[in-house]
Amino acid sequence: MKQETALQILKEHHNVFLTGPAGTGKTFLLNEYIEYCKKNDIKVAVTASTGIAATHLGGRTIHSWSGIGIADTMDQKDITQLLKKPMVKERMKKTDVLIIDEVSMIHARQLDLINQILRLARGNWEPFGGMQIILSGDFFQLPPISKNRDETVKFVHQSSSWKEMNIKICYLEEQFRQEESDIVTILSDIRSDSVDDNTVELLRGAMEHLLEDHIEPTKLFTHNANVDVINAKKIDEIESESMYYTMEVDGYDKVVAALQNSCLAPEELILKEGAVVMFVRNNFEEGYVNGTTGTVIDFNEDNLPIVETFAGDTITVYPEMWKIEEDGKTLGELKQLPLRLAWAITVHKSQGMTLDAAEIDLSRSFEYGMGYVALSRVRTLKNVKLLGMNDVALKINPEMLKADKKFQKESQKLEKKFS
Repeated sequence: MKQETALQILKEHHNVFLTGPAGTGKTFLLNEYIEYCKKNDIKVAVTASTGIAATHLGGRTIHSWSGIGIADTMDQKDITQLLKKPMVKERMKKTDVLIIDEVSMIHARQLDLINQILRLARGNWEPFGGMQIILSGDFFQLPPISKNRDETVKFVHQSSSWKEMNIKICYLEEQFRQEESDIVTILSDIRSDSVDDNTVELLRGAMEHLLEDHIEPTKLFTHNANVDVINAKKIDEIESESMYYTMEVDGYDKVVAALQNSCLAPEELILKEGAVVMFVRNNFEEGYVNGTTGTVIDFNEDNLPIVETFAGDTITVYPEMWKIEEDGKTLGELKQLPLRLAWAITVHKSQGMTLDAAEIDLSRSFEYGMGYVALSRVRTLKNVKLLGMNDVALKINPEMLKADKKFQKESQKLEKKFS
């Protein structure tokens, strides 16, 4: 389905599951619809399964917005107590549209719980109390994390709520990130569970790649410990003067803490001339997107860093704001340079990014979708050096393979109807 068709379906107030491969512009389309809602005085709540995903849309986690916090289940007494909080109940009653991004990481039971809470809060027994629900994500990416290792993980499409809400499937297919056939072939083979000797041979070739000298690749690891060690070591090795940038915060303590926890920009950023950095916000006017990488080449008279991107652009970096708003009021905000050190990052935190070049270590992959997420961050295979991979790296959830084929068929039928 094309983005224009999906946007039209959203505007007609249908409940929608927006999906498709990485790089097809799901976040871009959501931002288009959010702007449409704001211009037309439609009250929209923007949420995501993780704080990192939420910051890409200028929203908050669904757990925070709904009041469920870290709870997987709530009994009637818990829900009654929750709905005694005026702020929680009031925002639920006022909201017309609820967006939940990166739904692959939400349990089916959590969606059912949110459905139950919204029905009670709004005094309306239609699904989600009659609110328009937009779920967005790709089930081939990272799945929900279960506290109970013996539990069979259920995705949101396996929930009772999904069956009730007459959801329309918008499966985006136009590719806006990948630029050449080899990486598209690999990602397509992983998604269709048809990885063969040719796929593996392409990836083995990436183990021999010599990346261009002027590009410092971001190293992607499956575990956080590798990342912290590498970034700390690399910045210490640079002998030039350190510049310090402390995050400014304002608002309710709990809201600010949640924002800080989810924001990829660090509370304390240390930069030096020669540091490799990554932008962690989209700002098309200034010439960068989430994942744009480059090197600090200088500082201006206000001590703001000047970054030369690996695409050859020179950008003076100014602080950006991260906010959580409700009914036009700011509940919490952060101000910091939209940068982080980028010698290394985890696969998990890379979701939603577009990287210029990457060294990827999949030798310790432990979850379905890790290889797919990591490899889909780049535009071209020639800018990937694969450091290793294990048997798990290229695997996808077999249940999701069946579901994905069904989603594609439903989307095709819907597109014909709307065209």
